[in-house]
Amino acid sequence: MSITMKFSRRAFSASLLLPSGFALAAKHAVTRFKLMSFNMWVGGTASGSTPTDLANAVKTAGADVVGMQETDGNGEDVSKEVAKLLGWNHLQQGGRTAVISRFRIVGVTPKKWGVFLEIKPETRICVFNCHFAPAPYQPYQLLDIPYGNAPFIKTEQEAIEWAVKSRGAQVQRMLGELDEVRKQAVPIFVTGDFNEPSHLDWTQAAAKAGLHPIKVEYPTTKTIMGHGFVDAFREQHPDPVRRPGFTWTRLTEVDDPKDHHDRIDFVLADQERSMVLDCKVVGESKSKADLVLNPWPSDHRAVVATIKLR
Repeated sequence: MSITMKFSRRAFSASLLLPSGFALAAKHAVTRFKLMSFNMWVGGTASGSTPTDLANAVKTAGADVVGMQETDGNGEDVSKEVAKLLGWNHLQQGGRTAVISRFRIVGVTPKKWGVFLEIKPETRICVFNCHFAPAPYQPYQLLDIPYGNAPFIKTEQEAIEWAVKSRGAQVQRMLGELDEVRKQAVPIFVTGDFNEPSHLDWTQAAAKAGLHPIKVEYPTTKTIMGHGFVDAFREQHPDPVRRPGFTWTRLTEVDDPKDHHDRIDFVLADQERSMVLDCKVVGESKSKADLVLNPWPSDHRAVVATIKLR
């Protein structure tokens, strides 16, 4: 089933007037679900994959909700077909992103950054899904890898400044809607291809271990997490040296001097209203992922988190 919704700001405000007793129900509900972030690589067309292949990736993850990026394939919204194959609900957000879910879609934020899902009677969540700008890409800038005509840089401060130039405006637009939802008693989650590593990964220890050239406190993850989120993968695997969790990219070897592997696909969970029970990488082989589908249809590996509402 496909659902497309358009809400005015007045309707959006009304949608946040939750049913009587909802806050109490949400607080005490013992509810688990799996949330996935999945870049489909131009709707699977770049890898020659079909909507069935993409649906199989979702099945491999065991997901209940998927934030999708690069949903377009040959000008068509492939995410809609994937949802149809799964018998799920679908919301096209625009900007080559979509959310599909086995749960009923009951609302959307004005600019469609976030979608409200009823995961059980009187229990709703809001999932924000994003695909931030791919260039300039700071790891390549730091490693003198040509990409998008961006200048090469050397320092942490330069990397932070370029990251803000690249994605800061998008991040603030999303947070503008997110903060409005935050005023209500609704658990919020974020999925996305951030096209930027995490400040939790590019640590001094990781740089010393040779995983990254220097320490960088990347601003996108740090800023969004500052609005009440935990990084689901790092919540379960706190050591970036022992468990890098790379999602970018399966196309090159980890020691390829013309590339740099990183974790740029995320599930962020509501710090106050949820608990992360598990988080796995989904990809092409046991050596690179926790859950395996081969052939894997994307240049990104996916990430799926098991969430329990508090």
